[in-house]
Amino acid sequence: MTHPWSKRSGSRLGGLGVVGALLLATWAQAALPPTAVGSTAPDEGDPRLEGALLLDVTQVKAGGDFRVGVRLKLDPEWHVYWKNPGDSGLATDVSWDIPGVTVGDLRWPFPSTFRTPDGFITTHGYHDEVLLFAPAHVSEKADGTLNVAAAVDALACKVHCIPAQLVLTRTLPVGPETVLDPEFAQQFDASQARVPAPVGTQGAPRVALTLEGASLTAGKPFTGKLTVTGADGKPFAGGVEEDFFVPGRIAGVDTVALTQTAPGTFALKGQASSMVPKVEPRLTGSLRLGTKATGYTAVDVDTALAPMVAAAGAVAGPAPLKLPSVKDAMGKVQPAVAAAPVAAESPLGLGVALLFAFLGGALLNLMPCVFPVLALKAYGFTRMVQEEKGKVAPHAAAYAGGILATMLLLAGAVLAVRAGGASVGWGFQFQEPLFVAGVSAVLVAFALNLFGVYTLGADGTALAGKVDQSHGLMRSAGEGVLAVVLATPCSAPLLGTAVGFAFAAGPATVIAVFMALGLGLALPFCLLVLVPGLAKRLPKPGMWMERGKQFLGFALLGTTVWLVWVMGGLAGVDGMARLLAFLIAVGLVTWLYGQSQGLEGGRRGVTMALAALVLVGSGVVALRFEEAQASVETRGAVASSHGGAQAWDEAAVTAALAAGQPVFVDFTADWCLTCKFNERTVLSRDDVRQAFLKHNVAFFVADWTRRDARITTKLAEHGRAGVPMYLVLSPGAPDKPEVLNELLTADSVIQAVQRAAECGSPLKGGSVVCARP
Repeated sequence: MTHPWSKRSGSRLGGLGVVGALLLATWAQAALPPTAVGSTAPDEGDPRLEGALLLDVTQVKAGGDFRVGVRLKLDPEWHVYWKNPGDSGLATDVSWDIPGVTVGDLRWPFPSTFRTPDGFITTHGYHDEVLLFAPAHVSEKADGTLNVAAAVDALACKVHCIPAQLVLTRTLPVGPETVLDPEFAQQFDASQARVPAPVGTQGAPRVALTLEGASLTAGKPFTGKLTVTGADGKPFAGGVEEDFFVPGRIAGVDTVALTQTAPGTFALKGQASSMVPKVEPRLTGSLRLGTKATGYTAVDVDTALAPMVAAAGAVAGPAPLKLPSVKDAMGKVQPAVAAAPVAAESPLGLGVALLFAFLGGALLNLMPCVFPVLALKAYGFTRMVQEEKGKVAPHAAAYAGGILATMLLLAGAVLAVRAGGASVGWGFQFQEPLFVAGVSAVLVAFALNLFGVYTLGADGTALAGKVDQSHGLMRSAGEGVLAVVLATPCSAPLLGTAVGFAFAAGPATVIAVFMALGLGLALPFCLLVLVPGLAKRLPKPGMWMERGKQFLGFALLGTTVWLVWVMGGLAGVDGMARLLAFLIAVGLVTWLYGQSQGLEGGRRGVTMALAALVLVGSGVVALRFEEAQASVETRGAVASSHGGAQAWDEAAVTAALAAGQPVFVDFTADWCLTCKFNERTVLSRDDVRQAFLKHNVAFFVADWTRRDARITTKLAEHGRAGVPMYLVLSPGAPDKPEVLNELLTADSVIQAVQRAAECGSPLKGGSVVCARP
């Protein structure tokens, strides 16, 4: 059967072999425990991917070896991705948890290649069925029973893509000897036969590369020759089939391809990226030699290319990834998925986007995310104005510099992730538990400093005074960094549109919008310096400042409580407990640091070493967030403030519209304070609820607290890069949704659902009027 939207290469079993394999797989799966099998990626009520946790033994001895793997079976015309998915997609990830067992690297069979009809997008992955496995070694001290668990995170795609997650478990007895399972061992052997031999494997072909030139030039093409010799040193004499080479992720190289010119000789053509990498590029990938008729021999490729030098006028950043639309078998245009979000055409120009970003950044100062840092900085400025005449401007510049530098780093991170083929959005870092834990630790450390547990800087001599002054500027810069970090979960009015415009544009636009956003965020404190006489209106110093400083410490701890709550949405109750344990350790570390400031010599060194040991040890033990797999992944309930809402799903939305119901979709996240403000002050109001009941509105919640490619793609379709976003869809014009402002009012929601119920949907330049269904 031909794939509906792509051309794919890869061997298939004959008809008899397929029947035999299916019968064997059906019998083998029936012998597996229920916890070792599962299905995921639901589409139209039918799961598109089935997984099974396999072992090649029924018993293993202490100190013995076995193989553990996950077999993935996909519906016809669906596929998952290889370790380098290519121009789009998401690499399949398998994580093992087997106490008492050391698991080796995942073994990847040689993948198939998929292409869009126009050849613009090339991806690599697996269709029908694949067994991804790894070697495992049992501890000499093992006894009783081993608990084997595997977590699978994949992207199942046809024309559209569906995130697929599985958590599979089973047990393996430890006995006096290892007992092989002949049926499953056969499947592991078949998969092993498709795995390319690692570089240097005895008997495997040898690969050598010669480039035409001593170096690569950024942004320029390069050529070379690849030779393959057998174990006997003679050139490989066999032929190859189409898509015989699948490249890995190569730093500093955008594209690379091989063409056979003679037996054992291949012409290499590539394109260097516009940005010089920090390491020397290496040609990596998998090479499959031979044909279906003669048999295949596959080998991994890993050889140095050449140092890269910058070209005059090279672009200082990764080029934007441009993805066209893809047509399915019926000719309907489908958006390219699982890649950088490409917004629909927007009338928003660069000048307007920069203005919106600047105003949105200024408004961020009023958001509850940023208030603790805002108040803390106001306290610091008050003291400096009164006690350190002439030093306000440097501190204001340092604060603004910290904001702009962090915005630049954030823009670079967005471009880097987007160039790698992943979708990102505003506030995306708050979907990572380790990032939330790091920010929480910083806030606790800041709060304890305000409480006087430890001090920053030194005093006494003139030299110490200079150090303290320098440290003060660094502190102002750090407060600017913290302001940006806490601002990203907030999407103030004007900000969402500007950032969404930037995320869909090229690198220069992304950087410009982020810089304008940073300037707006720094604006209030710059005004204290730039406007004559404004600083003089600040209150006089006194004991109230010390008390105010301590009060602000509690404000920072209040923000930490919010972050602990965010962690609950990411990693469940266990994740919250781990974070709290780590924060207690951070408190102990800061206290030890404060104690060391009154010590000298060896005692100070011992105290500092103990503090470092506590910090590292607690981090290793506590900061192990596995995203709370079973309980958090399967949560389908929405917050109580959404009374009567159901989890967002495109199929459910389509069904509601077909039944004549207006639809309201709330795109939200636990870490988005603007979202929570709207939920508490507008969506939970009685008059809004009554309007929903009156017009029979179907209410859906799209929870973006954790990574969800479907939601990211939907946000990008409407030119948004983050939450909140509110869509109102009419059954009379389902393809023309109304996008509400980020900051809701009860009247705007009630009027929008009334318009939708009356089959009217505001459009650019007019309106649609339709008959009642």
